[in-house]
Amino acid sequence: MRRETFRMERVTYIEQGIPQIEDFNLQIYEGEIMGLLLINAYGIQAFLKLLQVNLPLYDGYVYYGGTMVNSWRIFGKSHNRISIIQTQSSLAEGLKVSENIFVMRHGFRQRIIRPALLKRQLEPFFKDIDIDISADMYVENLTVFERIVVEILRAVILGHRMIVLCEVSTMISGSELEKLHEIIRHYAGQGISFLYISLHYEEILQICDRVSLFAHGRIQKITRYSEMEEDSRRFYSEEMFQMVRGHLEQLQNISENRKIVLSFEDVSFESLDHLTFDIFEGECLTIQSLSEKVFQKFIDFLEEKIPLEEGAVCMEGCPIRFQCNKDIAILREQPTKTMIFPELNNMDNLWFGLSRRVSHVWNSRKIRNSIRQEYGKELGEDFFSLYPDQLSERQKCRLIYTRILLQRPKVVFCIQPFKGSDLPHRMFIWKMLRMLLDKGIAVIILAVNLADSMSLSERLLRIGPSGVEEEINRSAFGSLPATVPWKYLYQEEIL
Repeated sequence: MRRETFRMERVTYIEQGIPQIEDFNLQIYEGEIMGLLLINAYGIQAFLKLLQVNLPLYDGYVYYGGTMVNSWRIFGKSHNRISIIQTQSSLAEGLKVSENIFVMRHGFRQRIIRPALLKRQLEPFFKDIDIDISADMYVENLTVFERIVVEILRAVILGHRMIVLCEVSTMISGSELEKLHEIIRHYAGQGISFLYISLHYEEILQICDRVSLFAHGRIQKITRYSEMEEDSRRFYSEEMFQMVRGHLEQLQNISENRKIVLSFEDVSFESLDHLTFDIFEGECLTIQSLSEKVFQKFIDFLEEKIPLEEGAVCMEGCPIRFQCNKDIAILREQPTKTMIFPELNNMDNLWFGLSRRVSHVWNSRKIRNSIRQEYGKELGEDFFSLYPDQLSERQKCRLIYTRILLQRPKVVFCIQPFKGSDLPHRMFIWKMLRMLLDKGIAVIILAVNLADSMSLSERLLRIGPSGVEEEINRSAFGSLPATVPWKYLYQEEIL
């Protein structure tokens, strides 16, 4: 008989009078890899808090290791021995890997730290999973993949019987994800339970024994591996499927005579050499960095934090710079947090796009009225007199994309536009990007993990330190790894 590691039974949790999770039921067994597919993200943060801390419940019971640890009648704000690994690191910077794993754990009582001893104690664990990470490395120097591995090892050494991985695929490359799956299976074989939270069922299919479908603060259904694909697609929005299918069908009629708007001609800069590619008018191109270092340096190059060493970046044959260029727009990662000026009202936030094309825009009442008339129906009349903190996440996102439309660039660089978004928000972002493409604007998606970018792209470039390592055209997308979302559409006869 399988032993139970964790169970929530009819749990309802309320914050500030609003139910965050309601009538929530979930059971995870010893050594099981349970998937949690996020149909939408409402309530997920409350759920993660309840995994680790036994907060007051409105109703229901929580069990860990066969013992009831929380209920609607009794609670003590005690902590459960459950590790959660997500975008934000839980490791202490300024300390070495060995110190984070051993010294920071509860119950460590040695007054004198012996680094050599800690290193010897840690080496067998790295050897066991075939990973080479120096125990003496400071955690701020770790790659994201190495940081995730260290957090898993720390959980194992601390004796945690359940580890939660929250959207880790958005942070690491495909090859790193495969290695991470090997490590998860290894420790699952030793009886450790995993809750694997993801936005894509294709990814969950590769690793999980069962999958629970999460939406609106509830578990909608739990299904086994043999039923996963059918049920997961059913719970995804039919609208999203039809949008993607329609876009892919439309791509078949794209003219082959589109002009080239941007060229990287044998470009070299720090960490990357001899990068060469073209992008066409109205084309969506995905550039996947095969290493985290190359990805970050590419972004630094776009923001002109590091100089061009060799080659040239040309727009319609003329060398250009990226900054303050009216024909180039950069959509940063998590743009609603990084691209909005909270001290300015929404109208003034819009001006930053238009001001690149019209120098006197700030003092032009005529242009202000024109924008109100053109975008008032779409944005709402109240929108122009409000401030960003009065907007929803979707309204903030629309503000940013409208700013780009006002700028009318020829090329937009989008840095992981779908990262961390649930299905409704991914659909909205997808529509915004499609809107740019329909205007003839070229879109370059920069990514580590492919996520939903393949549902828009016509080509995929995989780049490493030596430049373009592989170019894959749309006709060959069906050969991509099984974890890539929307791959199956490229294998259908209509495409």
